Amino acid sequence: MAAKHLSADQAAQRIDQRYRILSLDGGGIRGVITAVWLARLEELVGAPLHRCFDLIAGTSTGSILGCGIAKGVPAREIVELYVERGGEVFPGRARRLWGRLGRVWEEGLSMPRYEDDGLAKVLKAVFGRTTFGALKVRPVLVTTYDTLNRQARVLKNTRARYRALPVWEVCKASASAPTYFPAHVMRLGRARVPLIDGGVVANNPAACALAEAMRIQRERPAGRRVPVERFVLASFGTGQSTRPIDEESARTWGAVEWAMGGAIIDVLFDGACDAVDYIVRHMLPEDGHFRFQTRLDEAFDDMDDASRTNVNALVAAAERHLTEEGGEARLQALAERIAP
Repeated sequence: MAAKHLSADQAAQRIDQRYRILSLDGGGIRGVITAVWLARLEELVGAPLHRCFDLIAGTSTGSILGCGIAKGVPAREIVELYVERGGEVFPGRARRLWGRLGRVWEEGLSMPRYEDDGLAKVLKAVFGRTTFGALKVRPVLVTTYDTLNRQARVLKNTRARYRALPVWEVCKASASAPTYFPAHVMRLGRARVPLIDGGVVANNPAACALAEAMRIQRERPAGRRVPVERFVLASFGTGQSTRPIDEESARTWGAVEWAMGGAIIDVLFDGACDAVDYIVRHMLPEDGHFRFQTRLDEAFDDMDDASRTNVNALVAAAERHLTEEGGEARLQALAERIAP
């Protein structure tokens, strides 16, 4: 069969084709770092970010950021959400201990660090009754883990079974980190399914996003497919922990020590993020992969320290990355690639 020849206009249109992907890591209150970068990106583009991406993927705090962007919430408002209401999600020690005293008779001494009512309240305030399928970007991917069926779930707002789910519930399921929050029980079909933090699946969801993008292109007619070489993937981290775990600790810690302070969660999540970034970096051309990440001083790398001092330090770290670590130039280059 003879090859189909493209006209000059069709060839030019094909050259200009892009498929723009936004991937957002998990990381608790450290999501404010990503929010600061997204707010600056939105300023540079000069348009709402939901118009700048064809696919959005988010894990845990990244699911909140991603669904917020896909709903059309200005990124600057998302920054304020973390700054002003983070303490409702991660209350300080005094309030947390008082709450634990009231739960100990029913749940015993071993219980999640936080109750989930604060998280639910904030998510409901942001998303209201918005359903997953009503978001302005399709597809949106959110990772979570089904403990009942022991399987990873990637919730997609393009699938009929997930479209009617309330966005606040989707985000809560993805953000219910083990040891921090109880599992979120969601009705999926006829079953009540306990779901936990998507970080145990893919704390950096970039590979999930890339796989979905490639699947979408395969299912398109040949003339409308965007090749991988034309993908633009913007992947945002929430800060890299640098606090060392010395030789003695690494050799002698047991289950209790690794669990205290969330050390095991930090190590697993950070390591998984690095592995995914390695894979994606080798699958895309250099000018199609934009990874934003910064190293965090040990004084403010906790995922649940929502004190004003700590949140201000995280914001400062995000801004320092822009001004001193080349982040501004990278954001400018990304803005030029994704502008609608």
